[in-house]
Formats: sequence, C-alpha cells, structure tokens
Amino acid sequence: MPALIEVKYFNTFVLKKTISSNLPVWNGSFGIPANKGGYPAVTFATNVNNWAIEESRIRGGYNNTSVSFGAKAYLVEEEPNAVIRSNTLIYSGIFNSRTGVNNTNVFSVGVDITKSVDPANGSIQKLYAEDTNLIIFQEDKVNRALIDKDAIYSAEGSALTTSSRLVIGQIIAYQGKYGIAKDPLSFAAYGYRKYFTDRKRGCVLQLSTNGQIIEISGYGMHDFFRDQLTDSSTSTNGIVGGWDNHTKNYILSIRKNRSTGFVAQSGNAATPQTYNQPSDGVDVTLTLNAANTNITAGMYIYKYTTSGQIVGQLYGRVESVISSGNPSSFKCNIGTQIPGNEVLIFYNESFKTVSFDESVKGWTSLFTFQPKLMFSLTSTFFSTNSGKIYSHYGSSPYANFYGIENDSDVTVVLNAQPSTVKVFKTINYEGGNDWIVDSVVASSGDIALTPIAKYGNVPNSLSLLESEMFSNKFKRKENKYFANIINNSSPTAGEIVFGNNMTGVKGFFSTFKFKLDNSINQKRELFAVSSDTVESSY
Repeated sequence: MPALIEVKYFNTFVLKKTISSNLPVWNGSFGIPANKGGYPAVTFATNVNNWAIEESRIRGGYNNTSVSFGAKAYLVEEEPNAVIRSNTLIYSGIFNSRTGVNNTNVFSVGVDITKSVDPANGSIQKLYAEDTNLIIFQEDKVNRALIDKDAIYSAEGSALTTSSRLVIGQIIAYQGKYGIAKDPLSFAAYGYRKYFTDRKRGCVLQLSTNGQIIEISGYGMHDFFRDQLTDSSTSTNGIVGGWDNHTKNYILSIRKNRSTGFVAQSGNAATPQTYNQPSDGVDVTLTLNAANTNITAGMYIYKYTTSGQIVGQLYGRVESVISSGNPSSFKCNIGTQIPGNEVLIFYNESFKTVSFDESVKGWTSLFTFQPKLMFSLTSTFFSTNSGKIYSHYGSSPYANFYGIENDSDVTVVLNAQPSTVKVFKTINYEGGNDWIVDSVVASSGDIALTPIAKYGNVPNSLSLLESEMFSNKFKRKENKYFANIINNSSPTAGEIVFGNNMTGVKGFFSTFKFKLDNSINQKRELFAVSSDTVESSY
C-alpha cells in the first residue's frame, strides 16, 4: 500500500526504515486526515525503530554530495477551495501527430489560456468548430469566437481580422436572446445549417453562417413545441436531435419522464411472428405468472435489471389486455423472443419524434420510434436504443422500429366553408387500397360508426355485390375510394331519429383519422382526402 509523504523542497529524497509489517509513522502533515491518506504524528507509543526522514544527500551517505534544495514543493494558497467556472474555456498546449509533439497535458500558467463568456447567460453546454470559428452555445446565448486570429475595429466600427497568437480570439455574440438551455443533445448540423432547441423559450432554432437565428418551430408548430418543451415532466437529456442524411431532414425526439415501472415474471416463452407471413400478424400472447391490473395497453416491455433504474433490452409493447386475472395475459407486439420465467418491467413512455424538412419549411412527419442518439454516415441514418445501433430505411418492413411493428396513421381536418354548419355525408380519398378510417369526430360532438374497413375484392356474384354495397367499408369508383358516413352518436333529449338511422355527422369541421396496417409490408400512399357535404338546416 503506498504512503503519502509531504516533502518541503524539490530535489530531495525520502528515506524510511521499518521493522514491522505496519506502515511507517512519522510526524507528517497535520492537515490531512487519516481516512484521506494522512498519518498520525509520532507518539511515545510508536515503535521508535520505524522512521522516515527527508534527505538532501545522494544515497543518504555521510558527507556524500548534496543536491540543491531548489524551489519549495508547495506553497500556501490564499484561496484553496476549488471553483467550477462553467462559463470559461481553457485550452492546453498543441498536439501535432506529424512531429510527435503532444502537449495536451500542458496547461502553462505563464500564458493566458482561458477565455470567459458572460456568466449572466449561464453555463457553456456545447462547442462546435466551423472553419476558423468556434461556436459557443450557452444556456441563454449563442456566441462565436475567432480561432487563431483576432479582430480590431476601425473608427467607423467595422471589424478587421488580424493574425494573432491567441488560440481563442474575440468572442462575438449572435443577435437574439436564444440559447441551448441544458439540452446539448438536441444539436445537429448539416452543411452551413445548425439546429438546436431552447427549452426555456419553448422553441426550435436554426443557425446559419450569416449569423441569423430562425425560430423554425414557428412554422405551424408553435403551440406544439411550446407545450412539449416547457412541460415540467420533460426529462433531463430527454431532448435528442439528429440529421437524417437519407431524407435531408432534422429529426427531433422529445422524451418525458418515465412512469413508475411494474415488475412481473413471464410464464410462457413468447416468440415474434415472421414477417414472411403478414397474414399471421406480429402480435403474440404473453402470459404472466400472477394477476396484474397495473399493466395497460401502450406500455413498453423491457428486461428487468438488478437496479431497476437502468432499462435493459427492449422486447416490445403491450397492444391490449386479454385478462388481468391469474395468470394474466396480454396481446403484445414484440421484436425479440421473451424467454419463459423472464423478469420483465413495464413502463408507460411518453415521447414525440418529429421531422423538419428544409425544402418545404415545415414539420412533415410524426414518428413512432424513440431514439437515445441519432447520427448519419454517408447516406445512411442510424439511431440507438437499449444499447444497440439500428439502421433506418433498410430491408425491414415499413414502420418497423427496433423490432416493433407500428401502424401508420394520418389525421386530417376537413373544414370547407368554415362559417357554415355542414353535414358530412361521405369520406373520399385517393391513394392505396388498404387505408381504413379509424375515427370520425365532428366539432358538434357527433361521431361516426367506425372503423370504415378497407376496400375489398370485386364481388363475383349478385349476393356478394349486395352485401358489399351495404357494408361499412370503402368502395372504389374511377380509381377513387369513397364510403358513406354512418352516424353513431348517442341519443339526446327530444331526438326521434339518431345513431345509425342517420347519415353523416354535423359540425363546422370534422376530424378523420386514417390508419394503415403495415403488416402487409407494402408501400401505400395517401394523396388527397375530401368529403361530400351539404349545408345543415340547423
């Protein structure tokens, strides 16, 4: 075991002698406690044959050559307490791989090697080097610093760049009171554009080389990001951004705090279905060895870890509850086999993953995957989850993320003639033939009979044609799909005709949710949606 001995001068030696198995004891520093490496002073109870001294003669011999004491090994500091300067940069010596010079561990006090930004704008969260500038992201401000150059200003106020021995030159602030808060993982860059979030102000921002900061969350999504980013339940490091080089989109994922997990043990071994048989689906039945009323649809299934805090392998998601009794059973969508008698933990996870397309200046999609990190290599987009790296846009089925199959859905709001109360009689769309309508809700509260099933095969008999005509499903005419809207609202006082005896739903506008089952593993497009309406007679 090493011993800590303070020496008074450089260029001296420590000599020690011990005749016991214990460490030597000496009258050393009184300022270091024993539990921190210090040792007690010599007392009458100490074995006097154990000693340690500081010697200046070579080999400690009598009349041997003495070395000069040199400078003192330590000085008394006026302020010995450590200080964390969260708004200051410090840099070391240079590193040159060609010449072998490596001074990355050299911090010379004889050179001004620190550079500070305004502490009123919070701590420095992110540094990004671009050409010969260093972009500094604070919590409440974005600055740029000149690298290996400085700037002087003329009498008119214009800046002239000059060569300088300074590593970090003058710091210049970008216009606007924006920062990156404490979410450096939201940063992503492509070309000359940089994207990041400002949680404190509830906005998503873009920084270009001309020094302009644009609030891209204002492109039709101001309310959405205001609610998502300023929500107190948004977890620390729960905002993750990345650049998708495949679609040229900025991807942003906002994760809320995870709910309390419920631990349970599996009974049977659950194996996911193969995607070569889409008719079988990917849902499997998972049984647990006890009754459980806490597990609900939408929860994510992880392998339980010893601490219960670190999430283990992601198995899948609960689709529906079959039985809460003993044994309880659930319909699950899983991507990896769950062994029998495996200890599992179930979480409710709330997150939003969205994409921004620069070409249309808008937010184009909501995704059903929750990444921990995102990045691109050449034209391939990657994300990580549960300690694994996943490649997107590969050969896996559509909307399959981390082994979990997801349905696609599109919600549209129809509101022709906004000031007129209308009756929506039909729903029509142009696109693939596998879309269904999952829900129809009018502004008045009227609801329609759903789901409106997808278009089926052409009937080959009169009886099939008759049943097809009166079924609640899409029909096709001139390559356009349409269906009647059947009212399914509850009766109210005074109503004589209600529910499915009425056609259409009434309101200023109606919200339609289209849904696509991706187990078919085929691309299905949705071009346009419309509705045949008539003015209500009130």
